[in-house]
Amino acid sequence: MVKPQKKRSLVDKVRKSKTSAEIKNNPFEVKINRKKFEVLGRKSKHDVGLPGVSRSKAINKRKDTLLKEHQNKHKSNKFIDRRFGEYDTNMDPEDKILERFSMERQKQHDKKDMFNLNEEEELTHYGQSLAEMEKFNDLMDSDSEPDEKGLLSAELTRSHFGGGGGLLRKKTGDDKGGAPRAKSRQELIEELIQKSKLQKRERQVQKEETFELTEKLDKDWKSIQALLANKPSKAQRDELQPEKPKAQLDEYDMMVRELGFEMKAAPSEKLKTPEELAREERERLQRLEADRLRRMLGDAVESAPKAPAHLSADDLNDGFILDKDDQKALSYKDGKWLSGEGEDKGDEGDDEGEDEEGEGEEEEEEEEDDGEGVAMGDDDEDGDEDDDEEADSHSDLDSEQESGEEAEIMEKEEEEEEEEEAAPGVILTEEELKAQQEAAKSELPYTFTAPENQGEFVALLKGHSPEHQCVILARTQKCNHPSLAVGNKLKLQKLFGFLLEYMGDLASSSPPELNTIDKLIPQLYDMGQMFPDAASKALRSVLADASHGMEEDLEGSGGSPFPTLDMLVYLKVVALLFPTSDYRHPVTTPALLFICQILSKCPVTSLQDVTSGLVLCCLALEYVSLSKRLLPELLNFLCGILHLAVSDKTSTGYSVVPPFRHAGKHSHLLLLSEPQSSATWINHTLPLALTQHLELTDNLHRDHHRMTCLFTCLDLVKHCCWLYKDSASFTALFQPIHTLLSKHLLLQTHPEVLQELIIEILAAIDCSPRHHNPLVFEKQKPIPLRMFTPKIVEVLDYGKRRGNTKEQKESERTKHKYKKEFKGALREIRKDNRFMAREKLQETMSRDSERKRKVKELYGSLGTQEGEWKALRRRKK
Repeated sequence: MVKPQKKRSLVDKVRKSKTSAEIKNNPFEVKINRKKFEVLGRKSKHDVGLPGVSRSKAINKRKDTLLKEHQNKHKSNKFIDRRFGEYDTNMDPEDKILERFSMERQKQHDKKDMFNLNEEEELTHYGQSLAEMEKFNDLMDSDSEPDEKGLLSAELTRSHFGGGGGLLRKKTGDDKGGAPRAKSRQELIEELIQKSKLQKRERQVQKEETFELTEKLDKDWKSIQALLANKPSKAQRDELQPEKPKAQLDEYDMMVRELGFEMKAAPSEKLKTPEELAREERERLQRLEADRLRRMLGDAVESAPKAPAHLSADDLNDGFILDKDDQKALSYKDGKWLSGEGEDKGDEGDDEGEDEEGEGEEEEEEEEDDGEGVAMGDDDEDGDEDDDEEADSHSDLDSEQESGEEAEIMEKEEEEEEEEEAAPGVILTEEELKAQQEAAKSELPYTFTAPENQGEFVALLKGHSPEHQCVILARTQKCNHPSLAVGNKLKLQKLFGFLLEYMGDLASSSPPELNTIDKLIPQLYDMGQMFPDAASKALRSVLADASHGMEEDLEGSGGSPFPTLDMLVYLKVVALLFPTSDYRHPVTTPALLFICQILSKCPVTSLQDVTSGLVLCCLALEYVSLSKRLLPELLNFLCGILHLAVSDKTSTGYSVVPPFRHAGKHSHLLLLSEPQSSATWINHTLPLALTQHLELTDNLHRDHHRMTCLFTCLDLVKHCCWLYKDSASFTALFQPIHTLLSKHLLLQTHPEVLQELIIEILAAIDCSPRHHNPLVFEKQKPIPLRMFTPKIVEVLDYGKRRGNTKEQKESERTKHKYKKEFKGALREIRKDNRFMAREKLQETMSRDSERKRKVKELYGSLGTQEGEWKALRRRKK
């Protein structure tokens, strides 16, 4: 049975090929590219690869090309004739020679003149010209040199080194002639001693002569001193001599003197944090409360002991203080002390310049004395400050949160206490002590605890005037500041809610205490700024309750009454505490929507409703005064209020919207019952208390109130015209009001003030006409936007994209070849860069190794020399 023939692999084929002999020593150099499947009739050229052989061929090729270029870089093996005009055929040989000669001379001249000095100036050295010294006329020739080389002549040594005993003893053979003998060291020392004795003698003689001349001058001065005894004083000399005009100072001197007397900046105290200020304020209030309680019990108020001033070890204890009345200027005249206030200014100097200098010195001394007075009076100032604190101990004026009324109250208390403390140390009688106790009992306490509920808060403020209530709230805030304790923040947040509810109770009372509410608004504002989150939550809850109540009324009876006075106060508080110009705000936006809801759904059935509606219109106008937001409910309500004053309602030419009706039971609320009542009407503002309780006894008072409401409505219309004058729909918005005022409202039955106001409104509406173009189709059809439709390409041959036409196929083939060649070029460039990097690294390493070798040789040679030198030194020892 024949054995089946064994299938040969590609490795066997490669081994039997022609290259098997070359690679038989290293079969790992062969790389076999396996195929996924074989195709009949296809000859493969890349079945076997030799990466090592290919790599070595590429390296050899780069060594022959790239490495040669790198080694020959910046090298030239050609001689290039760079002479001027060598390759210029248009120039004659003579011109070339002349140009070359001139250029050569120019180069030489530039080199010589580079370091040349100015020829016009002649430089000298010790009086001799450097030009003559450079001629070297005194140089010796080489033939005339002395036999003894290396020795200096005595003249040269003396000229350069100043002589010397040791050097002067050595003489050359040429100095044996008539040259003087050099002095020895002993002779030089003796000569120096003689010179010093001679100089000392001359100084002594000069001193004796000076003393004799001085004695002679003193004798002569005593003989003429009697003649100078009757010398006139400076004042007499000024009277005898004519007055000289004083020299006027220029602007610069005046400015310099002004700057000298300018006030210097004084260091200020360190700014305190809010926590420190709150702590100090609470301590002050506690101290004042303790003093008040002590006075209530009849005890004498003890002054706070002063802390002893710090004394240093070098203090001489001479910092005593004189009162201002006892301080006197210390001055002398003719050696005598002047104790009076007037000072004689006679003897100040002879010349005017000396007088000016003396005045300047006196000013400087005064400034120094002032500085010393300040330094000495520090303790006194501290004492004064303590006294001021005692005098102001029971005042509460330092708080910025208190209003002007608080300040007046505390000033009165301060004056009373100053009168009590005016005479310290005086023993008070029993009656005076009782009066002092009664005054202390009548005073407000200085410290308060924060109330826990509404009842405690009302009890805390009940029975006090509005000013005292403000003081109580201010002191409560100071004593319970959030930085003083952990739970104070929650207490003050509750205090804000209590105060808000208390203000509503004051507004709901009969009569409403609007003055007290006005006084408490600053305290509410301060707490709202301190706790904005708590304030917003409290007011939002109030607005939500009111809105839900109005919705329930509308669902039950179909109508809702206007809000009471306490709700109007809450809406005003919202405008005071929070910004109204924001596009969207968590408090003001719901409040504005609530106002618009009231103006559009609450029916107007009485004059009290008209008053409440006008108050709401004032609030709405205040809300949109900055943002200029359009409120259609506001304009409709004002137009409806004006419609109530129209007598003939048959053909108006305008329309009214709910809650008003064109004609009905309550459509004549603002018509005057007696036309003569307009003559006695006086213009005044609309009281806020009338929104809660309106009592009109007769027709005259009713007509006066109607005209007041009508004037307020017209004034609001005027403000709306000014507010919306820049709006594009201004004419359409105010067209019903314009028709009503110009055609239906009778001006003859109203006062002149109302007539003038109506004329101003009509002029404001007519001055700003607005013309709008009607909407028409465009003449040209609009160009549609460009549509990005997808391009559909047929995909065949296993995901490969082929062109349909011959040109497209050729283009695809060219792009494919380009990409292939581009990738191959990038690959070769990377290989070239790696090859050059290896070669440069090898060159650097070879240079470094050569340098290390040379350094090692130098160190070795130096070590050998050092060893020989040390051996020689040991041998000498």
